[in-house]
Amino acid sequence: MAQTKKIALYMVIVFVLYTIITSPARAADLVQVGFEGISSAAQGVGEFMTQLVN
Repeated sequence: MAQTKKIALYMVIVFVLYTIITSPARAADLVQVGFEGISSAAQGVGEFMTQLVN
């Protein structure tokens, strides 16, 4: 099981590096979308907590 996880991790790393090398602009867009999603989720949690307190 541990060997499978290592292989999967290496495959993900290789894929990420390949994507960054072959199309850095697209990779940057994907990272931006990811951070926007995280920011939106955090904002939603903040609004939820604010509504709980009120």
